[in-house]
Amino acid sequence: MSLLKLYHIVHVVDVRRFPGSRRVPWFNKEVLRETLLSRGIGYTWLGDLLGGFRPGGYEAYMATEDYQRGINKLINIIESTSGPVAIMCRERYWRRCHRRFIANTLVYMRYQVVHIIDADKAELHPPQLSSGED
Repeated sequence: MSLLKLYHIVHVVDVRRFPGSRRVPWFNKEVLRETLLSRGIGYTWLGDLLGGFRPGGYEAYMATEDYQRGINKLINIIESTSGPVAIMCRERYWRRCHRRFIANTLVYMRYQVVHIIDADKAELHPPQLSSGED
């Protein structure tokens, strides 16, 4: 929660395909949603459309209508929110997570994506020559 406040995040989009955890129950979808809302931070789960672990791989999934619907929903959230939106998954490092593909798409569409590493480090997502689908 402290990172969200530090970076002035006003909405969290959860792209975990399976948003539950026995090891860390406070990251279960409903618990997380209630915690965020109680702190004035919005929450949307889009793991059904943007979550990882896709048959055939995530890059192939990016060519589907479901992926595009998920991106459109994400963009609607970004456009209708008056502040930074965070995209979260279980994997901490974006380079090892399907969030990198979502970030590629957003950067290709001219959105600025900043990866929050920790309290002292954030990285601007590199420019993309394509949407990441090819």
